[in-house]
Amino acid sequence: MAKRTKTNKHRASAHSSRREKLKEKPDTKRTAFNEQEVQHFSNVIRTFLQKAGGKPISAKDLAARTRGKGSGSYTEALHRLEKQGELAKKHNGYVSPSAVGMIRGKITTVNRTFGFALPDAGGEEMYVSGKDLKGALPGDAVLLQPMGKSPHGDSPEAAVVTVTQESQLPVAGALVVDDMGIVRFLPDTLCKQPLEVVNAADCGAAAGDKVLASVVRRGRRHAEHSVRVEVFLGSSDTAKACSQAVVEVSGAPTVFSDAALADAAALNAAGISDAEICNRLDLRGREQVVFTIDGADTKDIDDAISIAKTENGYLLGVHIADVSHYVQMDSPLDHDAFARGTSVYYADQVIPMLPKALSNGICSLFPQVDRLALSALMELDQNGEIRAFRFEKTVICSVVQGVYREINAIFNQTADSAITEKYAAVMPSLQILRELLQIRLAARKQRGAPSLETEESAFHINGEGVCDGIVPRVRGEAEEIIEECMLLANEAAAKFARSRNLPFVYRVHEQPPEEKVARLNESLQMLGIAKQVDEKPSPKDYSSILAAVANDPLKPVVHHLVLRAMAKAAYSHEPLGHFGLALKDYAHFTSPIRRYPDLTVHRMISSVIAGERVPNAMKMVCDAAEQSSRTELRAQNIERDCEERYHAEYMQHHLGEEFDGVISGLTEFGIYVMLPNTVEGMVSMTELPTGNYDYDGYFTLTEVRSGKRYRFGDAMRVKCIRADVNSGHIDFAPV
Repeated sequence: MAKRTKTNKHRASAHSSRREKLKEKPDTKRTAFNEQEVQHFSNVIRTFLQKAGGKPISAKDLAARTRGKGSGSYTEALHRLEKQGELAKKHNGYVSPSAVGMIRGKITTVNRTFGFALPDAGGEEMYVSGKDLKGALPGDAVLLQPMGKSPHGDSPEAAVVTVTQESQLPVAGALVVDDMGIVRFLPDTLCKQPLEVVNAADCGAAAGDKVLASVVRRGRRHAEHSVRVEVFLGSSDTAKACSQAVVEVSGAPTVFSDAALADAAALNAAGISDAEICNRLDLRGREQVVFTIDGADTKDIDDAISIAKTENGYLLGVHIADVSHYVQMDSPLDHDAFARGTSVYYADQVIPMLPKALSNGICSLFPQVDRLALSALMELDQNGEIRAFRFEKTVICSVVQGVYREINAIFNQTADSAITEKYAAVMPSLQILRELLQIRLAARKQRGAPSLETEESAFHINGEGVCDGIVPRVRGEAEEIIEECMLLANEAAAKFARSRNLPFVYRVHEQPPEEKVARLNESLQMLGIAKQVDEKPSPKDYSSILAAVANDPLKPVVHHLVLRAMAKAAYSHEPLGHFGLALKDYAHFTSPIRRYPDLTVHRMISSVIAGERVPNAMKMVCDAAEQSSRTELRAQNIERDCEERYHAEYMQHHLGEEFDGVISGLTEFGIYVMLPNTVEGMVSMTELPTGNYDYDGYFTLTEVRSGKRYRFGDAMRVKCIRADVNSGHIDFAPV
């Protein structure tokens, strides 16, 4: 290993100035051409390709027809058209890409053996095998040749024809030393081979460092690329450094503009004036007290509630921070929020959608201070269903900052006197909410909304930033109460928009695709479960399947299969309904501090309250829906990848220890096992007893001779034999 000659602090300082240079690429000197001639040949080439339709024209024939043989301008025209995606090579000839069904897209993900591309025209991501990526990197604009259904999953497949615009995103990896003692760059995802580092002698980093690099020379394969080390992040054995790398290469913005920071600071310092309170409904000091319930560490408190019981049901108020009052359309704050789309949370870190002066300041609904809100005031019947509602601009003052853990202790009758005293003012409200919760859960069951169980991790990070504890995230009654209140407010917001034919951003969860339904039925049949679902199932169909296995050992298997048989939730300007919640009307209204679609929804509702029209409203909501769906997916990928690094960091301290786990997935390469603390690792085929194994493609791996079966949901005792923080991979061996 190369000897370190600089401290981490010095190296970090030396490289920090390079972070902004990652997007800069040296200009490649090209021969000067007669632009008029190049344009002439470009037009002529286009004409002949269009006339040929999808039939390839050989290089010789094209040069003869265009009279471009031997002309440098002709060669340059060919080069430019290919780079622009207007010409493609196919079967030793040239074709017009559109004539043979090629499409434009962008590379979203690259793993070591495959990647994914998103068509510019929208639709589903397309699987691209490693050999068909042609060295393309995440963020590259590419020309794609669709290849039908992928044999590797549910996605359609495509091949990269050419890269039309190179991404300027950095790539992340760790530095290693080869057999010759030369420092090389092992990328996290591009390939398994270490790459040449052009500034290895003076980059200031050493083997084992986690770094960001720029690709300075591209080959036709990822293994042929050369990189320049730009930024030192820390040791590749720390989840914090590796997670920072995940964020950097994702393209998610991490720095606010100076203008946005200045505006946020000014708004926070100004506080709330009498003029801002004027003409708002004043909910301070009323009999129906307003209060919040959140996690103990929550700083961006964007929702508060109030409740009262009536003869015919309930009066529920859901009061949301009036973020749209502060974040004006087309302002620097709005531009930054749109680019981020959502706050990103992982371990003990957050990448906020809004500057802290807003998210943790003037917009956060802290107790005993006045705050501006947009309130959903709902009348519920005795069954907890919405009977009437209205939206009002309000001013509120929360009486207490509730904490899930403390309220659950009250419900469990384990609260001490300090907690009981803290919640004295809201104790009647809590009991009414608890009563409403049971009614709402029964109503959800009645309408057939499937209740799927998933595992989430809760991390404990010590003072040195290292993960030293992981447990499953537990939801108690307090969490369920807030969830039901938010669901009601979200439903009311969507009803408000639909009833007025208002341009809006809806949260949609469409009908499950037919091919997923067919695969679910096939899987259920293989498991010996008689219940089947129709080609166009209802939510109740899925709920009945889950109910049928409620006390069956196959329960985790079936929950997994039903989840995979669902469509993905997204945002849309069309009210397509929410299959998973069994609701016709649904939108996201309750978290404008951390979700851009909610902010857009607030703007539209506020415009109706004020009697004003939002300019270009339909374009605004369409852009917000498309961007929010995209940034939500990006955030989910960041959170998943970062959590894998923290899982691996935790397991590094438990190497050689044995654990009881459950098989959570199977592939032809091995078995995934999840531990009770939600950590998941893989038992490679090489770790299984010697034999001939057959994988059924669903949920069973069988050793042919002995008949030994490994099935999804089976218990399995394993030993942790390896945990690599840099990649987030954890390896188990069966005990």
